[in-house]
Amino acid sequence: MSPVDSKAADNNPADGSFSGVVDDMPCQNGRCEAHTLRFVQMNTLYSVSQVLSRSLNYRETIREVLRILEEEAGLTRGLVSVIEPDGSLLVQLTQTADASAPEAVRYQSGEGIMGFVLERNRPLVLPRVGDDARFINKTGLYDPALPVIAVPVRAAGNLAGVLAAQPEMENDPLLEEHARFLEMIANLVSQSLQLSLQVEQEKRSMQEERDNLRRTVRHQHGFDSIVGRSAAMRRIFEQVRLVSKWNTTVLIRGETGTGKELIANAIHYNSPRARGPLVKLNCAALPENLLESELFGHERGSFTGAVGSRKGRFEQADGGTLFLDEIGEISPAFQAKLLRVLQEGEFERVGGNRSIKVDVRIIAATHRDLETAVAKGDFREDLFYRLNVMPLYLPPLRERPEDIPDICQHLLRKIGNEQKRRLTLDNPALRNLAQYDWPGNVRELENCLERAAVLSENGSIHSALIRIPRTALRPAAPPPSGTDPITDALLDETISERERIIGALEQAGWVQAKAARLLNMTPRQIAYRIQTLNILMRQI
Repeated sequence: MSPVDSKAADNNPADGSFSGVVDDMPCQNGRCEAHTLRFVQMNTLYSVSQVLSRSLNYRETIREVLRILEEEAGLTRGLVSVIEPDGSLLVQLTQTADASAPEAVRYQSGEGIMGFVLERNRPLVLPRVGDDARFINKTGLYDPALPVIAVPVRAAGNLAGVLAAQPEMENDPLLEEHARFLEMIANLVSQSLQLSLQVEQEKRSMQEERDNLRRTVRHQHGFDSIVGRSAAMRRIFEQVRLVSKWNTTVLIRGETGTGKELIANAIHYNSPRARGPLVKLNCAALPENLLESELFGHERGSFTGAVGSRKGRFEQADGGTLFLDEIGEISPAFQAKLLRVLQEGEFERVGGNRSIKVDVRIIAATHRDLETAVAKGDFREDLFYRLNVMPLYLPPLRERPEDIPDICQHLLRKIGNEQKRRLTLDNPALRNLAQYDWPGNVRELENCLERAAVLSENGSIHSALIRIPRTALRPAAPPPSGTDPITDALLDETISERERIIGALEQAGWVQAKAARLLNMTPRQIAYRIQTLNILMRQI
């Protein structure tokens, strides 16, 4: 090996450092210290580059960089601060592992040494920091007798923060060398800082979007989506609030169209499992062979077309809730398989031999008379008792006509949002709706209102657009005081004042005194409203 090759080998040991180079450098005119510093800095740069390429964890990476600056380059008390959205400078990281007071310090532009660098966007080098009037030592980190160097950290050309440190020697003759070196470190750190800021911003955006989605889902599928002020519905709301707290199996019973799925949504999204999935399956929609695969999943090759393994609804709902609609429609053979899952909390995929254990809350629903099905042998008695832990009976719409005005307003807002216009319902039409039995319950009412909205040119729905059999209308019985659904609708704050007054006048036969009583007004008050709202009085 030639002398040159030998020296090159000595200068590049396995760990990548440059030790040995300085010993061969001749000292001329007192330049040994500068040469030594440069090669120390080269070693430090190498160590810093290794750390920065090793991890995307910004805090761990920068703290390790500050440790290397102290141990290898003699730059102590390292500190990194980052510009906040309000323009202030927040101390985020120090060389110490103790994340206490220094990391909660904030500087405004022009405040202290950090604020000076923030304001001027240029380095600041002080031979003895305690002698400078700008030194306020908010962090309590710095030794007043030592120099300090603070340099900007720029990301994509813009000021993103400040890197500061103290050389460990008083009256350091190589202070400018230290400053240039710290600027080089700041350039390296800036790339990591830029990436970190982007990741944190995206993380915050995703968290905000997630929280907004959760609030939206909870609003859409919580109690707000279930309309009803009747005594029967108040009982249901109270039962839902109670049962939501626990993992109890719930059986929701009621006629088709009474809102069983809405109740299941409300139970899940007001329960401790709200952060988990809500998985739904209509048991009547699939034949038995597909129902088993859909619920329990299957392994590859378990049947024709099973080209890969697949999770079933039970696995998908792990940690959350599984809603089984139309549970009364499953066959006796499948009931036995379902019973085992409910009892043991485990199952096998179709074509598999490995037991899978899940943590799933079951909410089932049916419109069938399960007691009669049990008596006939169509439904397993043990499965019925396993499901019927907490039964909720949803009343049909004909048993709560006082809720019809509120439900109509809710549905009109929903339909109006879809049609992108405002829909209104006059009182004769509302009266007809309240006198119909609605065998299809809320679903039939929604279809009726949507059909009427389509037929309405201007968004106003009157009785001629309500397509229900006149022979099916019940005679209007005098309601108890304070429970008239029409009057309640007139007092609904979601309706404009002009509409309320017109509706009251129509109900009162355009007699102002009678309309005033319906609205809890005096005759003088309603006369004033009629004049100011430019309501044209009709002569009856």
